[in-house]
This record gives sequence, structure tokens and C-alpha cells, in this order.
Amino acid sequence: MRTSESVEKVMAAYGQTYAAEAGITLRDTPQPLYRLLVLTVLLSARIRTDAAVGAARALADAGLRDPRRMAAATWQERVDALGRGGYRRYDESTATQVGKGAELATERYGGDLRRLHEAAGADLPALREALREFPGIGPTGTDIFLREVQQVWPDIAPFFDNRALQGAAKAGLPDRPDALSRAAGDAEPAVLAAALVRLTLAK
Repeated sequence: MRTSESVEKVMAAYGQTYAAEAGITLRDTPQPLYRLLVLTVLLSARIRTDAAVGAARALADAGLRDPRRMAAATWQERVDALGRGGYRRYDESTATQVGKGAELATERYGGDLRRLHEAAGADLPALREALREFPGIGPTGTDIFLREVQQVWPDIAPFFDNRALQGAAKAGLPDRPDALSRAAGDAEPAVLAAALVRLTLAK
């Protein structure tokens, strides 16, 4: 199978970002970026992806779409919203993490993560360092956030983390970022990266 056909096959089967699955229309504006940050925290725990996505939707449905509202909500309100989304195993600890993260986003960035981007630019180590200051986000979380946010922060694209590269190898695609980027053609890097990660999770 030709490389272009392999890319098309993966995109057809798995081509959706996790932000899109969570109902986030990603833009380089404060609210979608914050909702992606919360989704990143949820996806970082050892829990099913559908539970994390469902919890992100439930938090949004509860009106907790920006750091001010998230910080103003009670811990129990956050726990209840996470539970409604099916996020029960880590609901209590995660409710604390997103509350503290909301306070950090407000105090340091005025609730606008574009300021984080402006401060770090396209420097991936600096972006990772800034993201890891948010409770619940570690190395896996920084990969998740950067993989998704490249859709609206093109200066960091193409970004393919190790999990995406594992998916590339599984699909018979180049497993080095530069070669994979060339093979991707017109495929949007964020969508292809998400598709390759989904491929690694497919049974």
C-alpha cells in the first residue's frame, strides 16, 4: 500500500481530534483553550477515554467552561459534574486538580492561555514546563495538549509525540516526525496525530 493510501485509510477510520469528540470547537481564544486544558487533565488519568471525554462535556454542560466559573464552583459541584460524565474513579482528586488549575490559569494568565503561548512561543521545552505547572498534567498531558493545540498554534506544528509515532509504525508509515510530516501530505497534523493515537488504542 502506498504511503498516501495508508494516511487516507488511517484518517478515514480514526480522523477526529479528542477536542472535537468532547464538543470543543478549537479556536485560539480563551474559552476553547481552557476547555482543552481541562480535557487534557481528564485524559491524563488512567481512565477510559470515553469517560474523560464524557466528563469534559459534563463540566461544560454545568457551565464550567472558563477558569473563573471553574474556580467559583464548589468542590462538590465539580465532583457531581465529573460523576455525571462517568468519571468516577478519580472524580474527587480531579475535582481538586481542575479547581487549583483554574486558579493558576486566572492568576498567572488572566484566564487566557494565549498568554502562555506568547511567553513560551514555539519553544517546546518551555511550553511543556509551563503546562506541567497545572495540577494533573505531566509528560503525557503535555503531549496530549500540544498534539491537539497545534491545530490553532501552527508555529508548533507538525507535532507528533511518541504515542502518535507508535501509531505511525503500526500503520506502516514513517515513525520519525520529519518523515511522517512529509508523508502526511495535506492531512492536518492535529487530526492525523489524534488518528494515529486512536490507532494504538484500537483492538
